[in-house]
Amino acid sequence: MKRVLSQMLVASGAIFGAMAIAPSMAADAAARPKVDAAKGEQLFTNGDEARNIISCASCHGPGGNSPGAANPKLAGQHPEYIYKQLVNFKVKEGAKKPERVNAVMNVNAAPLTEEDMRNVSAYLGTQALKPAFAKNKDTVELGQRIFRSGIASKGVPACAACHGATGAGIPSQYPHLGGQFGEYTESQLVAFRSGERHNNTPMAEIAAKMSDAEIKAVSDYIAGLR
Repeated sequence: MKRVLSQMLVASGAIFGAMAIAPSMAADAAARPKVDAAKGEQLFTNGDEARNIISCASCHGPGGNSPGAANPKLAGQHPEYIYKQLVNFKVKEGAKKPERVNAVMNVNAAPLTEEDMRNVSAYLGTQALKPAFAKNKDTVELGQRIFRSGIASKGVPACAACHGATGAGIPSQYPHLGGQFGEYTESQLVAFRSGERHNNTPMAEIAAKMSDAEIKAVSDYIAGLR
C-alpha cells in the first residue's frame, strides 16, 4: 500500500511539474518574435540604411549564393544554424568581445535585432543552394575516407556521423556542409584548430587532431557533396 501511495505521489508530482513548466514554455514562445521570411528577404537583399545595416547580398550573393569563396554560401542553410552564428557575432551584454570574432561580421551583426536575425535566417533557409564543386581529384579518396569513416588512429570521428552522408546536416543540431566552397570549409577547420574560432567545442577538438593535408582533402570532398 505504501509503495502504491509513493508511486501515486511521484506521478502527481511529475504531472504538476509538467503543468508548471508548460505555461513557462508557452510564455517563451509567445515572447519570441514571429518569423517573417519576406521581411528577411528585404533586409538581406537591400539592408536598412536608416539603421546602418548593409545588404547581406552584397557579400553573400543573391539569395545567399555567394559568388566567391571569401564569403560562405548561405542559401539552404538551416535557419537555426544561421541564427546561432549571427548571435555569436554580436557582443553579449557584459562581455568584452563576441563569441565568434570576424571583423566584418561583428560590425554587420551589431545593429541586428532578434527579429532581424530570425527573419533573415528563415529566408535563407528557403533558398535553393547553387553548390560549389570539388577541385582536386588527387585528394578525393582521402577526403571521402575521412568524411565517411573518420581517422581512427587519431580519434577523429566520421564527419557523416553528424553532418549526414551527403553533408545535409540536421536542423537545429548540425549545419549543412555539402556544396560549400572547399576553401571556406578549410578556413573554418583551420580556425577551429588554432582557436581563432571557438564557438563550437566539439569541432575545435576534432580539428585539433587533423593535419593540413587532411583538412584540405575533406574540405574539397565536401564541396562536391550533393
